[in-house]
Amino acid sequence: MSCNNCSSTINSTPKGCKSNGNCSTGSCEKLSVFDWLSNMSLPTGQKPMDVFEVRFKNGRKHFYRNVDNLNISMGEIVAVESSPGHDIGVVSLSGELVKIQLKKKGVAINSEEIKKIYRIATQKDIDIWTAARDKEYKTQYRGREIISRLELKMKLSDVEYQGDGNKATFYYTADERVDFRQLIRDLASAFSIRVEMKQVGLRQEAARLGGIGSCGRELCCSTWLTDLRKVNTAAARYQQLSLNPQKLAGQCGKLKCCLNYELDTYLDALKDFPKHDVELKTEKGIAVFIKMDIFKNLLWYTYKNDRSKWYKLTVDQTKEIIEQNNKNITVSSLEDFENELIVEKVNDFENVVGQDSLTRFDTPKRKKRRKKKPSNKNAVAAKKTVQKETRPNVKRKSKKRPPRRKPNNEKNA
Repeated sequence: MSCNNCSSTINSTPKGCKSNGNCSTGSCEKLSVFDWLSNMSLPTGQKPMDVFEVRFKNGRKHFYRNVDNLNISMGEIVAVESSPGHDIGVVSLSGELVKIQLKKKGVAINSEEIKKIYRIATQKDIDIWTAARDKEYKTQYRGREIISRLELKMKLSDVEYQGDGNKATFYYTADERVDFRQLIRDLASAFSIRVEMKQVGLRQEAARLGGIGSCGRELCCSTWLTDLRKVNTAAARYQQLSLNPQKLAGQCGKLKCCLNYELDTYLDALKDFPKHDVELKTEKGIAVFIKMDIFKNLLWYTYKNDRSKWYKLTVDQTKEIIEQNNKNITVSSLEDFENELIVEKVNDFENVVGQDSLTRFDTPKRKKRRKKKPSNKNAVAAKKTVQKETRPNVKRKSKKRPPRRKPNNEKNA
């Protein structure tokens, strides 16, 4: 998967290869395409495809026609037609795969929307293009200051200069309609360029800025996902997920796109389950649905009159009860069906080899008992005085100590 460093850093410089976003290998560009038809020769009499796909900043791609039959290959920097002036981009796809991309985007091969390629970019074109991209961060910072001064309710997310440096596109997000006529005048006079304002959604903004998701990988919208579909809370309900906005929302502030990835699998599995609003009629009362486990094919029901206990049933048992109720047959109780449910025993790990524990020779360490120290010294002293006062006055015989023996040296003296 391609990295997102070319578009996420301030000066559009990758941290690894240091090629300033101009690498021809395609390893540092996002939404890169592998041309698996490059080694295949065309049939006799068929002309090669003259339409190329050109990539610009943050994965923006357009189709251009090679009118002058230039020798262009993938990864080459070209100057293409723009309005006004020209733009600089990198060829991201060529050959027969362009037909598939045109069909996917809904663009005809002979469409007038496809503009032409002027030339292969010279060193002068590349220098002007690099200098224009270096000014994007300062322009964005200055543009936000102007927006805050005009007190407009909008957020400037990104700025993209044209290859010739005469035009800049300002991408912004806003909840309401914004009158930015005065803003365009201020920006044009501040930077002496042609200004174009383009509003994008929150998902498109996250795709342009990039980032790391909760899964630890780069955002799908900034690496490979191009079709940003709507995500509803129904997708979370079908997957039995708790509707917690902090966990279900992505960096764009909306529901994560990955909620749609496994939705079809859950919908196929739920076809075998009965509907939640179906009630089970028994002699003990009417039972209603509580919850389900899609992976184990289990459902839980409880009585309307007594909700103290939940009864676990399989999908087949539930269908059997519903069929009998449709025939006006009332089931005795849910306990009978729950008792029929066989619980499979999970086999734990067994010591087949007969090895003993690795710590069998280790002697357990005995804990040393520490004497409890009195917490209050005054209380202990008072206790001792009380004991002395309560003792009976009994005179004890004093024991006489034996006389001290003199050493032998003194006797001889």
